[in-house]
Amino acid sequence: MTKLILMLGISVCFEAQTLPQQAVQAVAPVNLPSQRIGPNDLLNLSVYGAPELSRPVRVSQEGMIQVPMLKEVFRAEGKFPSELESIVAEALSREKILVSPVVTVTVAEYVSRPISVIGAVKQPLTFQAFGNITLVDALSRAGGLTVDAGTEILLSRQQVGANGKTSSLVVRIPVKQLIDQADAELNYALRGGEEIRVPEATKIFVVGNVKKPGAFPVRDSNDTTVLKMLAVSEGLLPFATEFAYIYRREGGEGGRNEIEIPITKIMARKSPDVPLMPNDVLYIPDNKGRRMTMAMVDRLVTFGAGTASGMLVWRR
Repeated sequence: MTKLILMLGISVCFEAQTLPQQAVQAVAPVNLPSQRIGPNDLLNLSVYGAPELSRPVRVSQEGMIQVPMLKEVFRAEGKFPSELESIVAEALSREKILVSPVVTVTVAEYVSRPISVIGAVKQPLTFQAFGNITLVDALSRAGGLTVDAGTEILLSRQQVGANGKTSSLVVRIPVKQLIDQADAELNYALRGGEEIRVPEATKIFVVGNVKKPGAFPVRDSNDTTVLKMLAVSEGLLPFATEFAYIYRREGGEGGRNEIEIPITKIMARKSPDVPLMPNDVLYIPDNKGRRMTMAMVDRLVTFGAGTASGMLVWRR
C-alpha cells in the first residue's frame, strides 16, 4: 500500500512538472522578423496561464484587432508586436481580467507588405518584404533585367504628407548608374508597398535594303545615329539608292514627317552622320532600275562566256 501511494505521488509530481511546458509548446507561435503590423496580417496572441485568450488573430482591413473577453478594439496597424503586447496587457489588467498578465504577440503571416516587380524582368513576381530588402535584391529575385529592358527603372512608393494623407511617389532610377556603376544611393531600401516597373526600351525600326531589317532597342537616345543602326542591321545590300528616308512621328495626332538623307554620302564619310530618335523608321529603298540593269549585264556576261567556250546550249 505504501509503495502504491509513493508511485502515485511520483506520477502526480511528474505530471505537474511537464504539463506547463506542454501547454507552452501548444501555443508557441511561428515568429517572423519583427516589422510594423499592417492590415490583414495574421498574429499569434499568447497570454501566459490563460489558454482561452491565446489564439491566432487576423488584423482587419481597417487595421484593428479584437481580443477575447475585452470590450475594447485595438489598433494594430503601424505598431510593432512588442508595442501591441503592452497595449493588450494593460487592457487585461485595467478590466481586471488578469493580474500582471504576460502577453506575447508574434507575426505568423505578413500580407500587408507586398513588393511587386513587373515589366522587362525575367520572372515578374510579388513577394512580402521580410528583413532588409533593397532595390537590387528585388530585381535579383525577379531574375534580373531582360535584353529588352530600357534605360531606367520606375519605383513607385507611398509617402505620408504633412497633412497625414498618403500619396504615391514615382522615382526614376537610371539602370546604368544602378547596375553598371553600382551607385549605393540609388539602391533604395524597400519596406513593402512598393511597385518596381521596368519599361521596355524604345525601338528604332530599320527596313528596306539592309541585311538584317528589324526593330532595335535604343540604349542611349543621345548617341543613336544612322551609321550605328546600319551597323546593327549588318549593313546595306547591293543596289541601295543614294538616298534613304527617316519617318518620324510629329505631334500628338500620329502624323509622320519624311526626312531625306544622303545614305551613300554618309557611308562614304562625305556627309555628316544623322542622329535618330526613338520610334524612328529608317527606310533604305531598293534601286530597282539598277538591279534590273545589273541582272541584264550578268546575263550577257554569262551568254558571252558560254559562246566563247563553245558550250552554248540552245533551249526552247
